[in-house]
Amino acid sequence: MLGTDFTTGSPNWLDLGSPDTDAAAAFYGAVLGWRFVSAGPDTGGYGFFQVDGKTVAALGPLTEEGANSAWMIHFKTGDIAATVEAVTAGGGTVRMEPMDVMGEGMLAQATDPQGAQFALWQPGRTAGLELTSAPNALLWAELHAPDPEADIAFYQGLFGWRSQEMPAPGMTYRVLSTAEGDQQDASFGGVAPLGDGAGELPRWVPYFHSTDVDATITAAQSNGGSVLMPATDVPEVGRMAWLADPFGAVFALLKPDPRM
Repeated sequence: MLGTDFTTGSPNWLDLGSPDTDAAAAFYGAVLGWRFVSAGPDTGGYGFFQVDGKTVAALGPLTEEGANSAWMIHFKTGDIAATVEAVTAGGGTVRMEPMDVMGEGMLAQATDPQGAQFALWQPGRTAGLELTSAPNALLWAELHAPDPEADIAFYQGLFGWRSQEMPAPGMTYRVLSTAEGDQQDASFGGVAPLGDGAGELPRWVPYFHSTDVDATITAAQSNGGSVLMPATDVPEVGRMAWLADPFGAVFALLKPDPRM
């Protein structure tokens, strides 16, 4: 289960790039109950989404030319320079070389060989998110890729991840775990084959814990969001849905099966 005792390869940060940060903050505040707190006047509009005073995600303006609004999942590394070299050696692309973020940590951005974007975070003063696997916080990170096995091999070269196949309706799902500890306890996400629908892109999708998926969908639609996958019950997983915010950033909801 995703926690905040981050180890190598753990998702340890999550932020949203948006063309209108004020509108995005209002949307997620109405839908997930998040409070937006500015990081200060010298951060270019960057700030933090919080639940009960704990950071669950972050928000900032789009910084890459031609970029679309999207959620970016960051993975922990203890040596960002070495991980960036491994990205290139594994066939990925480094979109932003490592940079110091005011002593809070080191940041880099990359794209895997199949086109999914992700980021790296080497902690400084900031280890990562302060709340996960709780209502309205990050619960799961899911990669959609044309060739799941090849992409898993790429990330194993970066972080040493473990994977385990799990039968799922119409496909083979692969559960990802960090390299340390019990494999099930260390699981944080999964990999699904890319769908055949128009506009399907390789990408990482964050899943947020929802106590009422249907009510959250209604709130999203009432505030300009759209439904990409209607709420559905998945045996031994829970009730889930895929949404997009008013600017097209994709995210998912999951109410875990209480028996799991």
